[in-house]
Amino acid sequence: MDPDLLALLRSVDTPTVCNAIETAEGRRGFDRFTRGTMLCSDPVAPPIVGFARTARIRAADPPAEPADVLKARRMDYYRYMAGGPDPSVAVVEDEDGADAVGAFWGEINTTVHKGLGLSGALTNGVMRDLGDLPDGFPVVAGSVGPSHAFVHVTAIDEPVRIFGMEVRPGELVHADRHGALIIPAELINRMATAIRTLQQAEALILEPARRPEFDIEAFAEAWAAFEKART
Repeated sequence: MDPDLLALLRSVDTPTVCNAIETAEGRRGFDRFTRGTMLCSDPVAPPIVGFARTARIRAADPPAEPADVLKARRMDYYRYMAGGPDPSVAVVEDEDGADAVGAFWGEINTTVHKGLGLSGALTNGVMRDLGDLPDGFPVVAGSVGPSHAFVHVTAIDEPVRIFGMEVRPGELVHADRHGALIIPAELINRMATAIRTLQQAEALILEPARRPEFDIEAFAEAWAAFEKART
């Protein structure tokens, strides 16, 4: 990814990117984003931006497969995570869904993933060790819990679903305390222009609204300019 574009994407929140995608498409209706409330391990951290490295896990029940199979798959998982493009983000679906109880994302696993070069993690599952997670590796998760239960990897490099959003391997993810979205591949090179266009349009209403003399007449004028400029 172009370094300037990466820096720009990391400087704006996920709602801004969501709106910018609609600006780039020239219409409303973009829907490749998570549904519901998610939790962020570091709400003030810059957004997670990266190409998806996908996997699935389970934790509620003991695994039925032999221990050597599970250990081999776990190591294959880490090799896969380490082999992605820069930047990469771990996108891991917990197949236990709403009944997820096993925290895959704790102090050790987040530190390992950060050391392997990933930018953060997105999951519908559980995180823990909130006071001990490494700086610079945000986790956007479905819940917080104390136990790892019987957590084990079940699949690697396959499409996953996180809070209603399907994520395919290699897709560009943007995530923060609001949730996550997928930036369509055909729009990646248009995002810088779209973000700046959006910011210029929003300034037409935000700047007047922040002035002490702002009133309903000023609002009507500003809103008309804003409506003309935005999608």
